[in-house]
Amino acid sequence: MQKNVKNKIIAKNLNLFYGQVQALKNINFNINEKEITALIGPSGCGKSTFLRTLNRMNDLIQDAKVKGMVLIDGSNIYDSSVDVVALRKRIGMVFQSPNPFSMSIYDNIAYGPRIHGIKDKRKLDEIVEKSLKQAVLWDEVKDNLNKSALSISGGQQQRLCIARVLAVEPEVLLMDEPTSALDPISTLRLEELVQELKKHYTIVIVTHNMQQAARVSDVTAFFLNGELIEYDVTENMFTKPKDQRTEDYITGRFG
Repeated sequence: MQKNVKNKIIAKNLNLFYGQVQALKNINFNINEKEITALIGPSGCGKSTFLRTLNRMNDLIQDAKVKGMVLIDGSNIYDSSVDVVALRKRIGMVFQSPNPFSMSIYDNIAYGPRIHGIKDKRKLDEIVEKSLKQAVLWDEVKDNLNKSALSISGGQQQRLCIARVLAVEPEVLLMDEPTSALDPISTLRLEELVQELKKHYTIVIVTHNMQQAARVSDVTAFFLNGELIEYDVTENMFTKPKDQRTEDYITGRFG
């Protein structure tokens, strides 16, 4: 599709079942390193389910069963030898609604590094400052780090959740409709942040917002009824999709 890009994630013949219900059907998909990939499609089409296969979040759902492979840097994350905790450190996730812990701003960011064994106060201070700066939140909260994370605005809380993920130095950021609970100004700030983060991270974002996908992503993938219908460079997807179903969805004929 594009020259001089490296595949960070490769899904091969990926199927997922919830009990007897097949939610993903034979997905084959390459996700490029340090690009933003947008997953679009109507509700219930499988895009969030696919996103959760990339760091095995579906393991937490009873009766969920995966067949096929997801390769990260060439290694299958569904191999029985994989340490799932270590995997989720490499592949962080930001959810639809901000979900800060009911503790201070500082402790939200320091939580992950502490879990992974960092106890030195000076090192934790450095990580907190760096992560909040990466999430473009430092200047807004640096004088109130001991304040409850629940006391800041929704947009700030979502950036805090991004900073919390960044604190454990992931390689991939998964975002499940991260702006759906935000106002337009907070949405714009978060989109600008995502563009900046792509310099350092591979980002996969689920969005219902066609304009958002067109604005922020390098590649767009269209899901429908558990199938990956097509994916391409975003500009091509929105101007000359190859599949009629993609065109019908993008132009608002359904969904």
